[in-house]
Amino acid sequence: MIKSSMKLAMLAAVLTAPIILSPHQAALAAGGGGGGGGGAGGGELYGSSYSTPAPAYPQQKDRKTTHRVKKPIKQSGFDDPAFRDSYRAAYATIYERNDYAAAIDQLHALGRDDHPNVANLIGYSYRKLGDYKQSQVWYERALKADPNHVLTWNYYGLWQIEQGNRDAAQYHLSRIAAICGTDCEEYRSLAAALEKPPGTSLVY
Repeated sequence: MIKSSMKLAMLAAVLTAPIILSPHQAALAAGGGGGGGGGAGGGELYGSSYSTPAPAYPQQKDRKTTHRVKKPIKQSGFDDPAFRDSYRAAYATIYERNDYAAAIDQLHALGRDDHPNVANLIGYSYRKLGDYKQSQVWYERALKADPNHVLTWNYYGLWQIEQGNRDAAQYHLSRIAAICGTDCEEYRSLAAALEKPPGTSLVY
């Protein structure tokens, strides 16, 4: 009888004791975990995608507070068939028909000027039209949307070479190396452009 009472007392103590979780277990129990992928890099459709993880936003506990928790911005857009098809059409206008003015109109019509892929192609189109000032504005806009947008670093590096800013282009090359290494196409094409004599016309 005494043994049975002791067993019951021990069982009660175990069941009522607080469960101690490691910090990682506690984070998982609270719904935490690693952040998802950020914005698109070279593009889900074209090129490679290298992006920083989306930041973890704190959960809103008090519904009465006037401050709203900011949700991560979903940059992809390529899961929307209409966006994807229109983007492909603009892409073809640039790279197959070389009609850069028409492509700019098509890209603006997407209504996603702050998407890094869209801003980068607008910048590229302006550069091919010889409007370097507008081209720079759009390259900067693409990198603001995604600082690891490797194709923008590549195209903007070519912009720098054409402007005679070889030191700046070398910096862009180092940024590409940090994002995707020295074997990716974006690194190799910019490195090849830098090896050409100053003043050489670029076909990129």
